[in-house]
Amino acid sequence: MSIRVRFAPSPTGFMHVGNARTALFNYLFAKHNDGKLILRIEDTDLERHSEEAVNVIYEALKWMGISWDEGPDIGGDYGPYRQSERLDIYKRYIEELKSKGLVYECFCTPEELDAMRKEQLERGEPPRYTGKCRNLTEEEKERLKAEGRKPVLRFKVPEDRVIKFKDLIKGEIEIHSRQLGGDFVLVRSNGMPVYNFVVVIDDALMKISHVIRGEDHISNTPKQILLYEALGFSIPQFAHLPMILGTDRSKLSKRHGSTSVKEFRDKGYLSESFTNFLALLGWYPKDGKEILSMEELIERFDIKDVNSAPAVFDTTKLNWMNQVYIRDYPINKLTDFIIPYLEKAGFEISKFDRSWLEKVVEVTRDYLTVLSEAPIYMETFLKDDFEIEEEAKKFVLENEVRLKVVETFYAKVENLDEELSSEKFKQIVKEVGKELKAKGKNLFMPVRIALTGKMKGVELDILISLLGKERALKRIKNSLSQLVNKSN
Repeated sequence: MSIRVRFAPSPTGFMHVGNARTALFNYLFAKHNDGKLILRIEDTDLERHSEEAVNVIYEALKWMGISWDEGPDIGGDYGPYRQSERLDIYKRYIEELKSKGLVYECFCTPEELDAMRKEQLERGEPPRYTGKCRNLTEEEKERLKAEGRKPVLRFKVPEDRVIKFKDLIKGEIEIHSRQLGGDFVLVRSNGMPVYNFVVVIDDALMKISHVIRGEDHISNTPKQILLYEALGFSIPQFAHLPMILGTDRSKLSKRHGSTSVKEFRDKGYLSESFTNFLALLGWYPKDGKEILSMEELIERFDIKDVNSAPAVFDTTKLNWMNQVYIRDYPINKLTDFIIPYLEKAGFEISKFDRSWLEKVVEVTRDYLTVLSEAPIYMETFLKDDFEIEEEAKKFVLENEVRLKVVETFYAKVENLDEELSSEKFKQIVKEVGKELKAKGKNLFMPVRIALTGKMKGVELDILISLLGKERALKRIKNSLSQLVNKSN
């Protein structure tokens, strides 16, 4: 059997984590089985549709490393791949259902439906459409139309039928037709077909072999199976992915933090770590290896290994995984990714030598959880005209020896007739300590504060090796002007 799966998002303006996981699992399944992934845009909600929202989908998938074999942008043998361009196709199949007597016009108003639902709930019954309009005469239909009522089109659900299907993740599932809420709508009063109808037409005509989607669609599946049968289509195999929960075991939402792919990208998660993490939400490789490239994910992925239990979106684990990827990432590419964050923070990166900047990235990357933190840790290397933190100023000025350490260190560096290397730096600090009988915090902390304005940070010999003599002098001079003015 030719494996064909699809990812069919609605263009809402962002790609939710759940959608991204669905796209990834479809991609991994297709590539593992030498199949094809079809991208289809479900844009029948014309009021919410925008080309910008469609581009968000493209960008999110490409950033995650997911490519597709057929779609709106590249075409294919089974297009169009936008539902808004397939309306004539849907009309043909509506006419077929009408000719078979499987649908009827329903004129019930929203108020009548609400009253129907309320009465059922008061009797302790689950809400369902009663079939009130199922047997209207032609005269009754004409009278209701004359009142200005615009009907919806409903599908006739079999009265006493158990719909069975084997889910590749959940196992055997049975749902009685009485649980479907009665005859369901296929076409709205404005003439637009609904999801459950168009998805069946699209999947059948695009020869989709496996439908892999979130478990929130399980209730839709029996309705769709009835439509497959009514139209004489082959029924695909279904696999419903487990829900994604927050760490508090509630459904993942905004209150758990970021939920869209763009938000994670903007924060500075690497695409490889994000995709790797998503793959482990509901699936786990048999060999237990967690850091996996896309090629390794494709090789190991088996839909039968997807867990039916909910998956927990653990940001702590994502952060750990991102740190691992940052630590091992090619330094030139990592620098490319970091530069926009530095520029956004106000640093004029063009004035720094590229090879020097890569060295700074190399010595700071172990501190990073996400790339957006880079300005915090790299500021020490990039900014010479800093303000000394108040706590640091207080530390230097509460002991006159500490200020003397800074002044003596500056003088020795200024008189140096060679470059200030790490070795030379250590030698000068040792000389200053010996001359002023200063050691420990009284010796090293004032030097750190003079060079960075802070009491914590990267090892000073590493800092010096990247700053050099002239920038070190500039910094100490800037610090002394602040400290001397403060002491006066």
